[in-house]
Amino acid sequence: MTLKNPLVSIITSTYNHEKYIGECIDSVKAQTFSEWEMIIINDGSTDKTLEAAQIAAEGDSRIHVIHQENKGIFKLAETYNKALDLSKGEFIAILEGDDYWEPQKLEIQVEVMKKDNSVIMGWGKAVSRVGFQKEVYQVHPVQEEKHLQYFTNDPPVNLFNAVFDNFFPPLTFIIRKDALMKIGGFIQVLPFPAVDLSTMLALSKLGRFYYFGQVLGTWRIFPNQTTKTLNLGILEGGNKIIVDFYNSLSEEQKKILNFDEDFIWDNYKKRKIITYARSGRFKLIRHDFKGARKDYIQAIKIYGFKELTWKLRAFTGLIFSFLHLDVELLAKWFGKGSLK
Repeated sequence: MTLKNPLVSIITSTYNHEKYIGECIDSVKAQTFSEWEMIIINDGSTDKTLEAAQIAAEGDSRIHVIHQENKGIFKLAETYNKALDLSKGEFIAILEGDDYWEPQKLEIQVEVMKKDNSVIMGWGKAVSRVGFQKEVYQVHPVQEEKHLQYFTNDPPVNLFNAVFDNFFPPLTFIIRKDALMKIGGFIQVLPFPAVDLSTMLALSKLGRFYYFGQVLGTWRIFPNQTTKTLNLGILEGGNKIIVDFYNSLSEEQKKILNFDEDFIWDNYKKRKIITYARSGRFKLIRHDFKGARKDYIQAIKIYGFKELTWKLRAFTGLIFSFLHLDVELLAKWFGKGSLK
């Protein structure tokens, strides 16, 4: 006798994704696993995202498109938890309105979660692509080989060892709803403009994760998206999440970690240099030459001789900002990948 498949509730927050929401929805409709519902919250988009979502959802009763007045990214937890309250599934999956999945994403994840009740969350690889480009910009997590031993979060909080060098793609998450409810739903720590890191770390105290070593979807990136325009806020908010989580651990839990609080703050200094250098690059792409110069100068002057490679990149970008040149051509030349 074959057991009935559990329902997966897919939470999709979307804002001004008119160009992309159709492909997002189509990737869900194309899933080889069919027992799902998709709850789309349109966060007061000013373009035609709502209409595009309604058209793509037409004729499929599993898709629910809900419009709300704009709350913005700093109240993202409210939007996510609104969708969570409406959800009926045993599992919760996340897919932002400008991202999309591979066809077997849900099937392979649900199969594992069904077999092992001790796994409270699954996640895996994603690729980033610039806009509609087919070329892969980067594969995430970037330090898979180095940190694979931590990705299953066994014992609990072991995943924390991988937090400094990796991005955990939210579009790959699948979470047991009862575990999510135990931590009070999705968690946001300001000024971090997302819920993924804080929620994932809170869940890491509860049990094991499962890491899927294949690409499950695409994270679309743009020079003007939140992660590129608010990167300093992301740095500060991310560090607050890390420090607060570290301080919440017991002495026994801290013994699992291969770092201490001094390392956290030293790493913060290094990441601040990198963040300013990257911020300069994104502003240069947007032809904000004055803003780029300010960020590049900050990257060069703070924290002495730390991260000399990034300081050299910042110095190069600074020259480009004065000359009003396209730094992306240089990135392509060195095979680093272009955001244009």
